[in-house]
Amino acid sequence: MVSIRHPLVILQAIILLVHAIPSSHSANVVNQTTCNGQRYIYEELAGYGFVPSNARDKYGDTLGGFGSSIAVDGKSWKKRKDGRYTGILWAIPDRGWNTQGTLNYQNRVHKFAVTLSPASNSSATAPSSPNFRLKYLDSILFTDPSGQPTTGLEADAQGGLRYNGFPLLPAADYTGDGFGGPGPGGKRVSVDSEGLVLAADGSFWISDEYGPYIYHISSTGRILSAIQPPPAYLPRRNGSVSFSSDTPPIYDPDRAVIPADTESGRANNQGLEGLTVSPDGRKLFALTQSALDQEGGPDNPARRQARLLEYDIAKYPPVYTAEYIVTLPLYTDPTKTKTPHKVAAQSEIHALGNNGPFLVLARDSGFGRGQDEDKSASNYRRVDVFDITAATNIRSMTDDGAAGAIASPATGELEQGITPATYCSPFVDFNVNAALARFGLHNGGAQDGGLLNEKWESLAVVPAAGRDEYFIISLSDNDFITQDGYMNGGKFQYKDESGFDLDTQALVFRVKLPRKARPAS
Repeated sequence: MVSIRHPLVILQAIILLVHAIPSSHSANVVNQTTCNGQRYIYEELAGYGFVPSNARDKYGDTLGGFGSSIAVDGKSWKKRKDGRYTGILWAIPDRGWNTQGTLNYQNRVHKFAVTLSPASNSSATAPSSPNFRLKYLDSILFTDPSGQPTTGLEADAQGGLRYNGFPLLPAADYTGDGFGGPGPGGKRVSVDSEGLVLAADGSFWISDEYGPYIYHISSTGRILSAIQPPPAYLPRRNGSVSFSSDTPPIYDPDRAVIPADTESGRANNQGLEGLTVSPDGRKLFALTQSALDQEGGPDNPARRQARLLEYDIAKYPPVYTAEYIVTLPLYTDPTKTKTPHKVAAQSEIHALGNNGPFLVLARDSGFGRGQDEDKSASNYRRVDVFDITAATNIRSMTDDGAAGAIASPATGELEQGITPATYCSPFVDFNVNAALARFGLHNGGAQDGGLLNEKWESLAVVPAAGRDEYFIISLSDNDFITQDGYMNGGKFQYKDESGFDLDTQALVFRVKLPRKARPAS
């Protein structure tokens, strides 16, 4: 035993002891993982909020589906003197209400003011009310290179629209007003927007599932350029490029494309789902939702090998520089007995450094709020981590060609000599009921307002007050499901046949990232 008598020594000892005690946040660990020697800690669920299912934007259309992708303006994010955090959040809906057929919905991006208020004393026995507020501010409608509106309608099986300096763009011929009502008909560029990145000049980068393309869009909404991925990504039927996703318009539900599934390229509704930018703003990364058809898609559980594209956007036009494989995780579907193992397809990525690592939101499908009673419990809904440091750069004429394949079409097994990204899990598990209970939420159980929605498709990362601490914000995609819905400038009214009103839910997770992490804003 050491005897400390001198007052100065005692004071120094007390200071050292105080610094050795972790903060109340860092003492908490809900989940954690280690990736490439770096530790990632999920400390607590710090916030919850929602936007009502029947909210409407300034054009009179239902304010839904905007959990497809989000981005926070890093310069706007501030901690106030009263402990609240405020900022500006941008969000994109995908292609409009489409649970019963696609519509002539003009794509857009929404702007929100967000406020996170502390809920330090919340607990399962004394849950907090919603403390993450989203205040709608504005919307910007998207137009094609000539200034005409874009559409969420399914792209035609053949052909498209051509503009000077652009690749062939997916497009839809439509009759009437494109909603089933009278009108002159027409043809518009089809966009199923899924990824969002804010550029420093106020413009946007948007990734899409029809092409699958990456669009550069001006601050006023006009398409400025389009990145067409390598030929291996382009959907093909009967030997030709076919942008259809086998989702006919609501006014012609029996319209069929043959074959329904593409023969190669992106699978139906499995395009460039994840999009992120490097913190220095020089690189753009896009990840397919799951494997290309010739590499295991669309069948489960073979569609594990997702492709990650890297582009240098410091140059114009952007330059394709690298490509990697991310092997997606599997989960067990308790409702299936013959093939219980399925791929947790990814819904979003977020760069933590100029060359990664990356956060990735992987999840199951068909479980949660709005589903059948026996499907209320999700089995895999996580923010995981992947690292490309040791991954093989597969960019090549062979692998990127129209017939290029890096995995078995039957099993999804990678070819020899290809090292995929290092995949690490679990980091942030959405489904931990002990954490959800702090806000009266739950995974599984009753189909009530506290049950988490099925689809979570967005990630934003912003600083928190603690050392190396951040907030991860995620919004659900409610598919515009409501019993009080409007499209076409408020002229088309609908009630989703599910009978549900699904609010857009928002969760805010407090996490601790590695010291070297520099999340993109």
